[in-house]
Amino acid sequence: MGGSPRTALVTGATGLVGSHIAERLVADGWLVRGLVRTAAGAATLRELGVEPVIGDVLDSRIFSHTAVGADAIFHAAAAVTPRGGWEAYRGLNVDGTRNAIDAAERSGARLLHVSSVAVYGPRGRYSHDGRKANEDTLLGPLPERAHYARSKRESEAMVLEAHAAGRIWASAVRPSVVYGRRDRQFVPRVARMLQRGVMPLIGGGRALFAIVEATNVALGSILAATNDVAAGRVYNLANDFDVSVRQFFELAARGLDRHVRFVPLPRVVAAALLRVAKTATRAVTAGRATGLSKVSLDFVTRGNPFTSDRARLELGWTPSVHPTDAIPDAFRWWREQQGLGVSRF
Repeated sequence: MGGSPRTALVTGATGLVGSHIAERLVADGWLVRGLVRTAAGAATLRELGVEPVIGDVLDSRIFSHTAVGADAIFHAAAAVTPRGGWEAYRGLNVDGTRNAIDAAERSGARLLHVSSVAVYGPRGRYSHDGRKANEDTLLGPLPERAHYARSKRESEAMVLEAHAAGRIWASAVRPSVVYGRRDRQFVPRVARMLQRGVMPLIGGGRALFAIVEATNVALGSILAATNDVAAGRVYNLANDFDVSVRQFFELAARGLDRHVRFVPLPRVVAAALLRVAKTATRAVTAGRATGLSKVSLDFVTRGNPFTSDRARLELGWTPSVHPTDAIPDAFRWWREQQGLGVSRF
C-alpha cells in the first residue's frame, strides 16, 4: 500500500472509534487527515497530530477532494443516537457512506468501513444451538424502528457491493458496544447509574458483556485496511477479552472512585419490571417508542453472542489493551471531564 509515510483520511475523527484510529495511525507514522465540521473540532484534531480539513461527509465534493493522495480512508463517522427518526440516520450513515465509496473510487484509496454488530438484528445474533454469531451468520429481521441497525446494514452492504463490482478495494469491521476514553454514549450512561451507589445485578451479573475497547477496535480496523486478505471481507471486533457484567461494573466503580452496593435481581423479576415500565411509558407517550427494550435485557443477561475468531485468524488481531486497565481508565477520564465541566470529544 502506497509509499512511506502512508496517508490516511479518517472521518468521525473526533468520535470514539475515529479518534482512536487516528491516534493509532499517527503513532504508527502515518500522515493523517481528518474531515471535521467545526473549528473546535479542528483544534482537537491538531492536538492528536491530525491535519484537520473543515468539511462534511455529506458534501461529496469536499469529501473526494480531501481523499486525493490518500492510501486509505477510514470511514468511522456515524449517527448513533440522533433525533429525527429514520431520515436522521439515513442522512449520515447511508448517504455519508455513499460519498465515502465515491471518494475511494476517485482517489484509488482503500476503504475501511466501520459497521456494527447491530446488523445481525436482535434475534439473528442468538442461535438455538448456542453457537456464536460469526460473519457468515444469516442476518436476522430488523424491527421497523431499528433505525441505527437498518442504516448500518444498508451502508455496509453498499461498501461490500462496491468492492464486489470492482469499483473500490474495501473491507469492514463490526464492533460490538465500544467503550474507552472519549466515549459519549455507553460510559456516561453506566457512570451515572453507578454514581447512585446502588446497582442491580440481573442474574448475579455473570453474563459476559458484548463490549470492546476503542484502542483494540482501532488496531483491528487498521489491520483490516492494510492486509490484502481482508479484501471484500467483514470482521467482527466484538470480544477482545471476556468481561462479565459484574466485573465491568466493579472496574468502572474503581475508575469513578465510588463505592457501589450490588443488589441481586432475578431475570424473571427484571423481565416483569421491564414489561410494566414499557406499558406505563407507552401510556404516557401515546404509544410512542421507548428506550426500554428486551434487547437491553438480553445485553446484560444472555452473554456475548459474537465471535471474533476470523479477525484473530486472518488479520492477526491480538488486542493488547486489557479491561483491568482500560475500564477504570475510561471511567476515570469521564469523571475528570465532569470535574472540568467540558469535554472536547
